[in-house]
Amino acid sequence: MALQQIRNTPRRLGICSRCLRQLRRRSPSSTRHLATATVATPAADPYQIVNSPPPIARYPASQPPSHKPPDLRNAQLIRQYTSLLRSTPLMIFFSHFNLQAREWSSLRRELTIALAKCDKQQETDISPGIKVQVIQTVMFEYALRLTDYYRPSPAPPPPHPTDPSTPTSESTISNVSPNDPSHPSLTHDLSRQAYSAILDMKNKHPLTPLLHGPIALLTFSQFSPPHLAAALSILAPDKASGFPAPKRRVMPGYYDPPVQSAVQKLLLLGARAEGRVFDHLQVRWVGGLEGMEGLRAQLVQLLGASPAGLVRSLEAVGTSVWATMEGRRTMLGEEEKGE
Repeated sequence: MALQQIRNTPRRLGICSRCLRQLRRRSPSSTRHLATATVATPAADPYQIVNSPPPIARYPASQPPSHKPPDLRNAQLIRQYTSLLRSTPLMIFFSHFNLQAREWSSLRRELTIALAKCDKQQETDISPGIKVQVIQTVMFEYALRLTDYYRPSPAPPPPHPTDPSTPTSESTISNVSPNDPSHPSLTHDLSRQAYSAILDMKNKHPLTPLLHGPIALLTFSQFSPPHLAAALSILAPDKASGFPAPKRRVMPGYYDPPVQSAVQKLLLLGARAEGRVFDHLQVRWVGGLEGMEGLRAQLVQLLGASPAGLVRSLEAVGTSVWATMEGRRTMLGEEEKGE
């Protein structure tokens, strides 16, 4: 039996065939002793038992398991759109019809020029944060539901080091089971929990009716009605609404054929401002505000109109009571004269 064990383990022991033949010529007692030493396992060090190293991670800590593979383009689009929705206070939706690359570049050039002029007038630096981009509607609708409807459960607090239930080895994100839904590493935007939470809300978002066909976004890093008005006068000019197109002597490049062709292919649909949905009329109303000064003027006008309306209402009540009493008095006087 001992010879059979030695014969089956020459490579594991690192013994060449010549040394193995020499071992076989030895006495059976030495052979039995060698086999016993080979099979026996040494005892573990007490220090290793108390301070055992953490188990091997089944996945990297920087890349937790997800429902959608993170290396796919759709997963990257979802991450990009969710970040955009959470960091953008105002975004305008446009429908575009087969705009060519030359038309896009010309339109972006004129938009940049108009926003730069608005920066000089308002003494701000907001125009670098205003961008126009084409989106993929299916992934953007998924990101909308993920941003507005997904609320992951908070992670439980870590146990105190003096708690007897605390394990001796340090628990890291990499060692948590993928089936644990309460861990922060498994509640990200691409996790299975996020996918299950918003699955029933498909096509129920208020902006879903707008996300049909080719859609372009105009995003603002900061809310500014004058910059919105300047952008609308370039992308969706409407003289009746108070957003006329710039004059030729002010912006001659705006009347180039590529720009005019691009403007004719754009259609203003609506907006999303601070989580609320606006239609195209409300968008133009917001663009008509004259910045903070305009908002202050409207607030003062509203506060001034409220007391005046209250006074008129109280006066109307008194006048109505006086007219009623006067009419009754006149009627009684006529009856007395008749008698």
